[in-house]
Amino acid sequence: MRHLPARMARWSARHAGRAIAGWFAFVVLCLVAGISLGTNEATTEDFWVGEAGRAEATATEGGLERSPTERIMIRARSGELDMAAAGAAARDVTERMRGLPEVESVAAPVRSKDGEVLLVSVVLDGPELEGKENVVPLLEQTAAVGADHPDLVVEETGSPAISKGVNDQRDEDLALSERISLPVTLITLLIVFGSVIMAGVPLLLALSSIAAAIGLSMVASHVMPDAGVGTNLILLIGLAVGVDYTLFYLKREREERARAGGRLSPEALVELAAATAGRAIVISGLAVIVSTATLYLATDVIFSSLATGTILVVAVAVASSLTVLPALLVVIGRRADRLAPRRAARRARRGKPARSGKPETGRVFGALLRPARTRPALTLCLSVLVMLGLTVPALGLKLIDPGKDTFSRDIPAMRVYDRLTASFPELFVTHEVVTRSTPEQAAQVRQALEDLGRRAQADPLFARAPKKAESAEDAMGASGESAEDAMGAEDAKSAQGAQGPENRTNPQNQENSTDPRTTALSEPRVRTSADGRISVLELPVSHPAPSAEAIESLSRLRQDHIPATVGRLSGVETAVSGDVARGRDYVSHESDKLPLVLGFLLLMTFLMTVWAFRSVVLGAIGVVLNLLSAGASLGLLVLVFQRTWAEGLLAFDSLGAIASRVPLFLVVILFGLSMDYQVFVVSRIQEARQNGMPAREAVLEGINQSAKVVTSAAIVMVTVFGAFVALHLTEMKQMGFCLAVAVLLDAVVIRLMVLPSVLLLLGERAWWPARRPRRTVRAQEPAAGASAEVG
Repeated sequence: MRHLPARMARWSARHAGRAIAGWFAFVVLCLVAGISLGTNEATTEDFWVGEAGRAEATATEGGLERSPTERIMIRARSGELDMAAAGAAARDVTERMRGLPEVESVAAPVRSKDGEVLLVSVVLDGPELEGKENVVPLLEQTAAVGADHPDLVVEETGSPAISKGVNDQRDEDLALSERISLPVTLITLLIVFGSVIMAGVPLLLALSSIAAAIGLSMVASHVMPDAGVGTNLILLIGLAVGVDYTLFYLKREREERARAGGRLSPEALVELAAATAGRAIVISGLAVIVSTATLYLATDVIFSSLATGTILVVAVAVASSLTVLPALLVVIGRRADRLAPRRAARRARRGKPARSGKPETGRVFGALLRPARTRPALTLCLSVLVMLGLTVPALGLKLIDPGKDTFSRDIPAMRVYDRLTASFPELFVTHEVVTRSTPEQAAQVRQALEDLGRRAQADPLFARAPKKAESAEDAMGASGESAEDAMGAEDAKSAQGAQGPENRTNPQNQENSTDPRTTALSEPRVRTSADGRISVLELPVSHPAPSAEAIESLSRLRQDHIPATVGRLSGVETAVSGDVARGRDYVSHESDKLPLVLGFLLLMTFLMTVWAFRSVVLGAIGVVLNLLSAGASLGLLVLVFQRTWAEGLLAFDSLGAIASRVPLFLVVILFGLSMDYQVFVVSRIQEARQNGMPAREAVLEGINQSAKVVTSAAIVMVTVFGAFVALHLTEMKQMGFCLAVAVLLDAVVIRLMVLPSVLLLLGERAWWPARRPRRTVRAQEPAAGASAEVG
């Protein structure tokens, strides 16, 4: 691997036209292959985790799985609700919905307890996750009914409509982040290079790498299903590392160009840059890939999708730096050589000195490095104390699996959802108790489930059913139903359980009445499969899914109510699902996997550093510094997002906790990105050491040479990640904030203060057990094939 970057650069430099054409042909091929195969999206089964997953698998086996459900609310535009007009609108909605192929069944309308809202529930055909794709015709029909009844407000919400709204908002947010990050990145590169052409090269390669990675991810989804988040991460990581890798390579080539003073050809300069920066890019990319691969150990479809996207885009970015970038630099270098005499003459006329090949640290970087250079022990102690102080809030980290209640209210369906749950609080949450038994035990199981339902109704944490209506007018006041994604499916499913699955498509067995129901929808409801083996009890809860009350109701159900009822039956398997159970079991699953993932992450980081620099001490230092960086950023994340003081500043509503996927994902990604800077900085120090400098001078020389380019790369990353703070989804805000803060702390505090201080204090001991190398003579041949053996 030591000579591979130089050999690849040599070939690309000598065949620049073929290399450039081959790269863009590769990008097009990846896109064509991906589009041709399409994306294999994850199914509901891929998201099953823990007890909730077992419950849903059992329910699906019995044909009692959750169905995507929409709610159509009918209310007065002003004043009291005219029931005659509302009833006409409800009949219109029912007729239109039943005519759609996407609809499985339509329930009879129910009236809210205050009499101000009439509700029609519509069950969509197909799996739960396909609801967001099939909901568009329903939304169109709801809008048409609203237009036909101008005195009423007819509006729709439900998990499918909300999911569609979230996806639309995410697409708009990503476009916004691109509009923010791309111009800022271009400006940063213009400042660094002072050339439009040189600034455009990193962006061109980053965007082409992103395009290729998106195509490859579509192909990879047929091996590991895509959870719908991979593309977002490819854009986020691809722009950051793609620009950074190219930036490091370009800066090194410019240094070699300035140092050579016209004595070396563009091909030789590219090969020199490849032997140093190219090797560092390969090691850095491998470090990110290996670190990210530990996410597969979480055995979670979302983390697997995130890992696949990251690995692909980093691998493609590394490949672009080793293949097409040398070719582009040769083309640009030849043009620069032709213009060099003219530029030199202009500089001479203006009295400007020739450019030096030695990188200038600058006043700012010199000031930041001064404490480590003059008082390394004190700088180390103070810097570590600051990082540990920032880490302290992370000890109070609370995790939550954010559900629909946490989504932005800029989504129209979420505003309707708020009005729905205000009128029908029973629709917040439903716990689903799923049992499996022998057919002979069906009656006994049903009796136990009904006892469980009555016991739950006596519990203040669960929804209470109103008294049975005694007249048609009273019946209009009945409210509630089952919860969230499965709400509204009970009628068709009950008929199916009682009469057999063949009745599911028989219109005679579907609810054809548009009269209000006479049974309270908030009552516990038992459904049984056709063979009598599997039963589901639905228990409504009038509290939002993330609330402490909803979580406590789940704990009480699992620990108290079930053991006292159906849990007493011998040979009966019982499990609880529902939105609260899904979230709690998901958090528990991640917590159980965290030690395994973190352990492998620390081990792989250590081994990668030892392999790269042949130093056990540097391997240990790298692990500790990465822990400091990750810990401090997580502490700041908790300080900002787990509390409320920054809500107005960053435009979010605090969840009182951190999204459960964020910490594990961020620690893994941060370790990989921190290795980027570790590799580039230590590589320059190692190079100076191999050129015969004493340990202290090698550290200062390496830091001086890398400080400006590392900080420039950090600015690019901070810009890309920071743009995600402007997004609507709190989870994405948290990720963007934490990544931006971590990169900033790593580039400034860790790489300019802590790392130099440690290396200065350790001296030659930092490279143990490697021996001090002989001085490497730098090649200065003016031939195209000139190269240097460095590191």
